[in-house]
Amino acid sequence: MRRTRWQTLLGVVAVVGVLVALLTTWLDRSGPGMPHVPWPVVVVELLIAAVVFSMGWAVRQFLHGKRPGLDPIRAARTAVLAKAACYTGALLTGWYGGQVAAYLADTAIPANAGRAGPAAVAAGGAVVLAAVGLVVEWFCRVPPQDDEKERERGATPDPAAS
Repeated sequence: MRRTRWQTLLGVVAVVGVLVALLTTWLDRSGPGMPHVPWPVVVVELLIAAVVFSMGWAVRQFLHGKRPGLDPIRAARTAVLAKAACYTGALLTGWYGGQVAAYLADTAIPANAGRAGPAAVAAGGAVVLAAVGLVVEWFCRVPPQDDEKERERGATPDPAAS
């Protein structure tokens, strides 16, 4: 599995943010508008980030020899969870960031000022989730074996040397 590139996540944030800003503006002008962002959103985002980080920390401790045993399936699931946290954080950052951009761009509607704050806080929590996902992916990186290092340098290992 390849590590997630931060450039890819920024692309996801930009595309989703633009689409949501357009959707938010359209809904505000034609109907009831977007639903308000509830405060528990940030708590849930940070709680998920903490769980992902704690699972990643256990894998890191094992890889550094500070933890006696770790189920390989758990380590693989942690790496997949970290990748999911990256993309979820990017999607939510775009979602809430797009709402903030739309609310701040259209200050003619008085309620927009009060709706931009919670959406901005939720976007900040989503950034934390994506960043934790990237860090945990880095924690789950397994150093290459000696044979793999030789192949990367272009040399073939000598079978007689074994």
